[in-house]
Amino acid sequence: MKVSGFTLIYNGITLGFPYIESIKSLAPLCDEVIINVGFSDPECTQDDGTWELLQKELNDEKYVFIKSYWDPKIKKDGLILSQQTNIALEKCSGDLAFYLQGDEVLHEQEYSLIKEEMKRLFEDPDSEGVVFNYIHFYGNTDIVKHTRNTYRRELRLLKNLPTIRSIKDAQGFRHQDGTKIKCFQTKAHVFHYGWAREQEIMNRKAQDFDKLYHGENHQSKNFRYQRIWGLKPFQKSHPKVMDQWIKKNKNDLDIMSLPLNHEWKNIGLCLSDWLENLTGYRIGEYKNFKIIK
Repeated sequence: MKVSGFTLIYNGITLGFPYIESIKSLAPLCDEVIINVGFSDPECTQDDGTWELLQKELNDEKYVFIKSYWDPKIKKDGLILSQQTNIALEKCSGDLAFYLQGDEVLHEQEYSLIKEEMKRLFEDPDSEGVVFNYIHFYGNTDIVKHTRNTYRRELRLLKNLPTIRSIKDAQGFRHQDGTKIKCFQTKAHVFHYGWAREQEIMNRKAQDFDKLYHGENHQSKNFRYQRIWGLKPFQKSHPKVMDQWIKKNKNDLDIMSLPLNHEWKNIGLCLSDWLENLTGYRIGEYKNFKIIK
């Protein structure tokens, strides 16, 4: 069994992604890691230093680097993300392909479990992928967001089949004919740090990503952290690889001390979350995958 990791990153330094940490958390589980680095010009000479830093930090034959142009004409509805993800996926040579985005990290305490799931996926002719649980941090790495308007699980480990492609904004995968990938659920987690950066870096990231969905000329409002519904203290451990990043990117704002942002829709979220906590069932949950066992 050969396992290929794959990921993409664009303006990783400017937007404060823990992309080095993400890749390092994935590498021990893989025989190779495909890293697709985005550039802002067709000649792939202009980036924010992400390419150079990757070359310095990840000096090992296991890593395979790709340069790709992020065409602004595709910057709508997030489609550039699936396009760039598929460029990396096509370079994977393993039997299995393990995907992480630049703000997603695996915990070393779950490596043994993940290896067992890899073996199970490789040997099971009926399964095509593995769905992971998600931990979403918000504002700081000691606060998590868990509510119905935040996805709680997603497909990240796949059989490397020629029919499988990343779709839409690269949150999930489907077969080329649109059918869902047959999966089983693991108890392992993906730690998502996408909303746990300093206020100004988070604002820069939010505005940049708005352009990926609404076009290069889109003007968005400044992002500011609020105490929103679904925030809870995080009392478990972070992956060791994140220790230094967490210290460097701590947000001075104490979000839980802010007044709760009251909205009428929170009433529905509250009822839905209460039902989920009681039964494990999430009302109206969108799934890019099909759980078969």
